[in-house]
Order: sequence, then C-alpha cells, then structure tokens
Amino acid sequence: MNIGQAAARSDLSAKTIRYYEDIGLVVPRRQPGNDYRDYTDADVEQLSFLQRARAVGFGLDECRELLELFRNPQRQAADVKQLVVDKMRQLDEQLKALQSMRETLAGMAEKCAGDQAPHCAIIEKLAGHEGQGSPVMPFTLIETRDE
Repeated sequence: MNIGQAAARSDLSAKTIRYYEDIGLVVPRRQPGNDYRDYTDADVEQLSFLQRARAVGFGLDECRELLELFRNPQRQAADVKQLVVDKMRQLDEQLKALQSMRETLAGMAEKCAGDQAPHCAIIEKLAGHEGQGSPVMPFTLIETRDE
C-alpha cells in the first residue's frame, strides 16, 4: 500500500511516517522500477504501535526500544515493564515540577492587583525586583520532549 493508505490506517500523517522512516523506526520496502514506498500490513501494525506509544507519552528513543521489543519474539515482559515503570517515574517528576510551577504562578497572581495601574507584582517577581536579589523559583524547568 502507498503512504497515504498507510497513514489512514495508522492514524499518522504521511509527514510523520516519512520522518519515522528517515530516523530508521520503519523501513518500508521500495517498489522495483519506481522506488515508491510499499507499506505492508506489518509496517502499518508497527506504525500503529508507534502512534499508540507516542500517545501515552513515550519519546522517540523510548519508542525505538519498545519497537525493538515488539519485533523480538524472545522479548521478556520484565524489560517492557521496566520501560513503563521508568516512564511513570519520569512523569511523576514532571507532575511535581508542574505542580510547583503552578503554585508559584498562583502566588504571583495572588500578589498582583490586576487593576489598571502600571505596577504589577508578577512583572516585579519575574524581573527579580521583588525583595532582595533574584527571585528564587522553587522548581527547575524540565524538558518534556526528547525529539
């Protein structure tokens, strides 16, 4: 099947499928004579697997590992579970960081009058002009994508 058909069946865009091909996640065979991509049912199954893995938060490197396990009939469930447990731990850390950011923002919003005056406690906080020295933010920005 062509890339448009594979895209429709896998719920991915043709652009995403081409990208996955470029980075080696999927390797469709090429039609002799015209070099068009020819996706098999197995390719579409792997593309659908990738779509679902991405939908639950796995990054591309993690998807590569999961796909290798998916393709390996000798895989061990413990290896798959460990990837999921690691992802859950990472998500827990991100949730804590996001909650901390939200609490900081809520505190700034509470201190801002929100009126027509030019003075704004939020701007002062972000500019480091509130109190002594630079503001201390109780969180570290985290990277949420590995692409």
